Amino acid sequence: MKAPVHPILIVEDDEDLSELIKIQLTDLNFSVEQSFNGIQALEKAQSSSYSLIILDVMLPGMDGFEICKKVREDDPQTPILMLTAKAEEVDKIMGLEFGADDYLTKPFSIRELTARVKALLRRSLASDQLNDSVNDHIEFGELSIYPNKRNIVLGQEQLELTSKEFDLLLLFASNPGRAYSRQDLLDIVWGYQYSGYSHTVNSHINRLRSKIEKDPANPTFIKTVWGVGYRFTEEHELV
Repeated sequence: MKAPVHPILIVEDDEDLSELIKIQLTDLNFSVEQSFNGIQALEKAQSSSYSLIILDVMLPGMDGFEICKKVREDDPQTPILMLTAKAEEVDKIMGLEFGADDYLTKPFSIRELTARVKALLRRSLASDQLNDSVNDHIEFGELSIYPNKRNIVLGQEQLELTSKEFDLLLLFASNPGRAYSRQDLLDIVWGYQYSGYSHTVNSHINRLRSKIEKDPANPTFIKTVWGVGYRFTEEHELV
């Protein structure tokens, strides 16, 4: 028998739903752990390594948004799929802002959930392969990017970026001078399903600038292209 791959953590307080998801993912040869409350889930997420976290929003002890936020403080890379019984747009936006990679509203079909799981794992693997294929060191002035290690150094300081912040920066730095619209960035970094959430791009750009720019109001690296979107500086502009 083929050994299970891709350990997945299911955080869902509806035990029947959690068990249904577990059975389906186990049948697909995933290794599955479960947690039924927020505090226990955070402890598991911070003490173990997972290929994916399926995270309900409404949980006893600590809600999914807070868990997502705390996980992202230490782990910017593990894909997070958030589940919620609410359909309000604000919940979807909050999930994205806290660092979730995808979002599924209850009720959902198990087929849809497994499709999202597979897509997130493929995207994560493709991101790792892309990082391995690009230069092991990209340098612009004081800013150094190490794609294979997903490390960023500014001067002598190592910066902490979320997964999406790193993906944005790597995309920009790998294509200096190229202008991207907000929709381009949504499609490439978040995926086509987030069409229309340009404010999410804006907020991530603002946070990224606050971390890499000496003067975020007058950025050196990430330039605004008025009427279009954003572009990364070219080397001759740093002189």
